[in-house]
Amino acid sequence: MSGEVHVLHDEHEAGHGTFKGYVTGFVLSVVLTAIPFWLVMGDVLDDPRVTAFFVMALAVVQIVVHMIYFLHMNTQSEGGWNMLALIFTLVLVVITIAGSLWVMYHLNTNMMLMHGHEPGALSAPADPSGMGSGQNAAPAPAGGHGAGHAGHGMSDMP
Repeated sequence: MSGEVHVLHDEHEAGHGTFKGYVTGFVLSVVLTAIPFWLVMGDVLDDPRVTAFFVMALAVVQIVVHMIYFLHMNTQSEGGWNMLALIFTLVLVVITIAGSLWVMYHLNTNMMLMHGHEPGALSAPADPSGMGSGQNAAPAPAGGHGAGHAGHGMSDMP
């Protein structure tokens, strides 16, 4: 009976890290935070896209460091179910982000190229007469009954 309790106790302890592991994870996290800070604040690289790429790459490395040293995730923890759940979550996140970017790109492309409009033109040209352009103005209804529409009961009023 005591051997069985001892085995369960060893499995429980296997999930916890050591002081050395926590210190290693902390030092790696500080270094992986300081390098992007230096890259951005020191304006080290000429191209902002290259800087952004390095910052994102170091962020991914820092996520892995946190998962290994602080969350104690590996292929053996919880019989591999933790790793399977992580992979499933990552697949869903990648699909969501890629789909969102795809939709936003195509909406931007299709909305900016509407027929008859130039890209970048946000408003109609100014009318020098101040009377409004005749293209968008609706003609006044016959009979002088305001802005009513025939068939809606408004123009039939006395």
